[in-house]
Amino acid sequence: MPKNILTISILAALVLGVACGELVRRFVPDPDEIKTFVSNVSLLTEVFMRLIKAIIAPLVFSTLVVGIAKLGDVKAIGRLGGKALFYFFVASLASLSLGMVLVNLAQPGVQLHLPVSQDAVHAALPANHLDLKTLLHHVIPQNVVEAMGNNEILQIVVFASFFGVAAATTGDRGEPIIAALDALGHVMLRVTGYVMLLAPLAVFGAAAGIIAQKGTGIISTYGTLMIEFYLALLLLWGMLICVGFLVIGTRIKNLLSRLGGPFLLAFSTASSEAAFPKTLQELERFGCPNRIASFVLPLGYSFNLDGSMMYMTFATLFIAQAYGIDLSLHQQIIMLLTLMLTSKGIAAVPRASLVIITGALSMFDIPEAGLLLLLPIDHFLDMGRSATNVLGNAVAATVLSKWEKQLRH
Repeated sequence: MPKNILTISILAALVLGVACGELVRRFVPDPDEIKTFVSNVSLLTEVFMRLIKAIIAPLVFSTLVVGIAKLGDVKAIGRLGGKALFYFFVASLASLSLGMVLVNLAQPGVQLHLPVSQDAVHAALPANHLDLKTLLHHVIPQNVVEAMGNNEILQIVVFASFFGVAAATTGDRGEPIIAALDALGHVMLRVTGYVMLLAPLAVFGAAAGIIAQKGTGIISTYGTLMIEFYLALLLLWGMLICVGFLVIGTRIKNLLSRLGGPFLLAFSTASSEAAFPKTLQELERFGCPNRIASFVLPLGYSFNLDGSMMYMTFATLFIAQAYGIDLSLHQQIIMLLTLMLTSKGIAAVPRASLVIITGALSMFDIPEAGLLLLLPIDHFLDMGRSATNVLGNAVAATVLSKWEKQLRH
């Protein structure tokens, strides 16, 4: 399906899904029937997401190994990796800082004084506990097949990096394996194109199910917070676009045009992972070499989640404001650095942002029950930060391709 037609189809499906969900909510009085509708319509999204998850592991592994192997020189791999990590560090720091400044200026939580019991929060908080052992389990693979089966992206990246370096240094004997994985990568990209045909149905199912279950009222209830957060994201988008313009000039318009489909898909499904295959495909069509895009993009999905970075400072300080807790500039800077360090490499942890925010709240004696203020709208906020992650990683891959003087016209 052509890019523009897919984008229009996804947008139309989103609008129809919201309308359908609201109609069901208004004209179906029985709550059990609404639950049945939500369960049935969510199958559309579930089928699509399962197919996407089936693509992720072989696509990441094949493209990353081939990308590293084609670099050929281990020094080149180290140079590109160093540049990528430097860029990710600066981008994360900028995103966190922008979120901290904007939430202090807007102060969306000052007017909120909602009593929330501590007992209720324990039932709602994620079951994961963030510690060094958990982090290492999500970084170091003990079985690559298990890592692929569980879609542990960072574990796949670690193993593929070792495998790619070994293939690059083996010489002629490694070339058949590299050629086979290169072919696998191209086949998986074709499979991605087929799966993308189901994207409009998935978006319709997700939108209809959420609105039928929670209603549009939840959007208006937290309207102020959502508007301020999305205004903050707009500023972040502007900053990322400016970085891209400074590096690649007016070609940033073409890049943004190509990212329309992946961006809208991530926004609609609230999943950066869902847009990964299409983002990689569009970056290659734009002119980023496969060996760079397939190396930088998977790393970015673990280390360069710009939208999630901003959300962490925004959400943590919002909760502090809701409870009337005034954090000094020194405390906020410590919080910013803590969030930046603890957030790296945990993209595989379910609801990772909430896990990290919980740790930051307890660190500064902010009631963890405040997280319940955000849980009702976390999905809607996740839509924006997921789309931002796609934009941030695409700009990162483009910038690094330009720095390596490999960006094609």
